[in-house]
Amino acid sequence: MAEKETQLATNNGSELHMSEAAVSKPVSNAEKGELAVPRDGKSRRRYRSRSLSQSSTDSYSTYSSYTGSSSEEDEISPREKSQRNSKGSSDFCVKNISQSAFGRREIEIAEQEMPGIVALRKRAADDKPLKGAKIVGCTHINAQTAVLIETLVELGASVRWAACNIFSTQNEVAAALAEAGQPVFAWRGESEEDFWWCIDRCINTENWQPNMILDDGGDTTHLMLKKYPAMFKMIKGICEESVTGVHRLYQLSKAGKLTVPAMNVNDSVTKTMFDNLYSCRESIIDSLKRATDVMFGGKQVVVCGYGEVGKGCCQALKGLGCTVYVTEIDPVCALQACMDGFRVVKLSEVIRQVDILVTATGNKNVVTRDHMDKMKNGTIVCNMGHSNTEIDVNSLRTPDLTWEKVRSQVDHVLWPDGKRIILLAEGRLVNLSCSSVPSFVVSITSCTQALALIELFNAPAGRYKSDVYLLPKKMDEYVASLHLPTFDAHLTELSDEQAKYMGLNKAGPFKPNYYRY
Repeated sequence: MAEKETQLATNNGSELHMSEAAVSKPVSNAEKGELAVPRDGKSRRRYRSRSLSQSSTDSYSTYSSYTGSSSEEDEISPREKSQRNSKGSSDFCVKNISQSAFGRREIEIAEQEMPGIVALRKRAADDKPLKGAKIVGCTHINAQTAVLIETLVELGASVRWAACNIFSTQNEVAAALAEAGQPVFAWRGESEEDFWWCIDRCINTENWQPNMILDDGGDTTHLMLKKYPAMFKMIKGICEESVTGVHRLYQLSKAGKLTVPAMNVNDSVTKTMFDNLYSCRESIIDSLKRATDVMFGGKQVVVCGYGEVGKGCCQALKGLGCTVYVTEIDPVCALQACMDGFRVVKLSEVIRQVDILVTATGNKNVVTRDHMDKMKNGTIVCNMGHSNTEIDVNSLRTPDLTWEKVRSQVDHVLWPDGKRIILLAEGRLVNLSCSSVPSFVVSITSCTQALALIELFNAPAGRYKSDVYLLPKKMDEYVASLHLPTFDAHLTELSDEQAKYMGLNKAGPFKPNYYRY
């Protein structure tokens, strides 16, 4: 029986509603990339095509894969192409189906570094625990996620998939999934309209009705609830893996609008500790290096937020010789930062001197135009949270500022006096936009997601109410055990006497639900 999580997450400022315009509003001339001309007739600022997804509100729609592995020669929208895979199916929309062979190699490389999800696939393949499950997914579409998608299919599920972030899709991987027969609707650099169209195509199709949702950010859950309420009531369960999406679920539950059970994967031990901490500890450096070629030794850095993501970023930056400051609202997290050797400050106290600013709060407008006006020339600004609301990028879209695209996912924003800041991924999730994340930790999260889906889909009637639940601790331990053989780790086993003394089952779980690792 899963332990119901009782403490509600605080409202992080994300809006609960989605306007009809976000689904069907045509793109304006300015959004299409035309010049906005002030009344004096002088064109000062190029406005680019923007995506106003619920979880992230601005993007540059013509970016292609940072690595250069995605085709940049064809600017025709995938929606205007007629493509078929080798089996004759056209139930997908990707950048270029001919890139599937490259994507397949990417997936094969990822599988080698994802032992847990591959082991789960092998163990459960015969039982088909997801037979009859029709899963609509909205996550980052990269090689690691493809391993999860193909695992769900191997376990009996039927899936349809869209991207939760317009910058993180690997076009080759999307093509490989489409070639394998999976309905995938995603490409790197979608517009606002494209973003919602892709999710809608996954939800609403003939002869297929979803009964499970796997979400990253809550966009699919929200669109289905808003546009297809009758269909939403038929859902057996929701699996959500992001802070932003979990906040929305709690908001829906508090408002009495959540009519189906949901699993909060984000706050499971295996997701929080490994994906949020260890993944970010490695990927923040890779992202900044690839995007800016910056040297870290001696740089002054401020990290906004000292949750698991912030902790990982601070550890990595400190390890390379940065002077790291932390901003926090939570006294417990602030005390942790102090005892880890970081100075806790208000952003206004250090904004004029920092070289790099990283947000990791899940909140909105943490970095405002006033802050950016005070930054010194050359400051690098980026976000490690799921939602791009943390940096007020909209405040930079004014006629007095000039934007220069330097390279994929890198913009210089120039002030009238010549000062410039370096903005990465226009405030979106920088590690998945500018580089990648370690496959091994994604394996841990993928196992957690797969088990959550299996649990919700197979749960007897009445086990889960229309509320938000944490993954049972026994499942966390199982996910961890799947990955231990990689390190040739050998667990100690309790004797009968020891188990009785501790009041534990020899097979676990080994910690009470209130235990904090």
